[in-house]
Amino acid sequence: MNFALIGAAGYIAPRHMKAIKETGHHLVAAYDKNDSVGVIDSYFPEADFFTEFERFDRHLDKLKRAGIPIDYVAICSPNYLHDAHIRFGLRIGADVICEKPLVLNPWNVDALKAMEQETGKKVHTILQLRLHPAVIALREKIKAEPAGKVHDVNLTYITSRGKWYYTSWKGNVNKSGGIATNIGVHFYDMLTWLFGNIRENTVHIHTHDRASGYLELDKAKVKWFLSINEHTLPEAIQQKGGRTYRSITVDGEEIEFSEGFTDLHTHSYQAILNGQGFSLDDATTAVKIVHDIRNARPVGLHGTWHDLATLPLEPHPFG
Repeated sequence: MNFALIGAAGYIAPRHMKAIKETGHHLVAAYDKNDSVGVIDSYFPEADFFTEFERFDRHLDKLKRAGIPIDYVAICSPNYLHDAHIRFGLRIGADVICEKPLVLNPWNVDALKAMEQETGKKVHTILQLRLHPAVIALREKIKAEPAGKVHDVNLTYITSRGKWYYTSWKGNVNKSGGIATNIGVHFYDMLTWLFGNIRENTVHIHTHDRASGYLELDKAKVKWFLSINEHTLPEAIQQKGGRTYRSITVDGEEIEFSEGFTDLHTHSYQAILNGQGFSLDDATTAVKIVHDIRNARPVGLHGTWHDLATLPLEPHPFG
């Protein structure tokens, strides 16, 4: 099948190129306003590339008229453009595979459902943690437990970012959705997939470089902390020169899923192509959670909070 890709210069795009190649399909055209896309040579050197969306659009139309339709459009563009690019893919008669977050607002999902019905095409999203063997095993364990059991969960994810972050679209909350959306949306999806529906969503801290809060789910009480500030890393990680720390504990027991991340996009594509991908409905809960976090007024250290929420706050690097 033929694929087109939007956002070829982005961080996550190579995983999509790899997935297209490893599932035996073809990338025929790619678009990005930036031209630093030499990575395409590692996967599809014959793919046509465009830095102007209008020319990309015309090229796909030309291919279609020549009897070479686009079966799938893969979207790796900045978060705030996902909705428009999904709509583009549906309008040209393609199914769509979109990176997370699918969209920034819950009502965008409803509008896309209407477009699916109009076009007869489908929107799929990448929720790769649902495919991780350790997460699947934990879900099976939870499903086998007695009704009414509630777990204590701690989620900590710190992934250091430099000053560049704040001048990119990722540092603009209107374009990225903020910290929780940018680096946390797939974790919220995983948590609700494991532990059920949301009963409470409290935000304690939400600044330019960190966010922390409390989620109460059907089967879990979750304290969470997300950060892009290297100074919030555990001291042992800092001493080793580490830049990332990822930890999820359930009732004090660490869930190890650091390995196996690199192949999950290929597994996601295989599932989609086999008719078992994740739909708009699957993506809706996490979209709503991060939307609510983004729009909540932080309450400070009241109630139940994550230990790292007490770390001293730092000023924005650009004032």
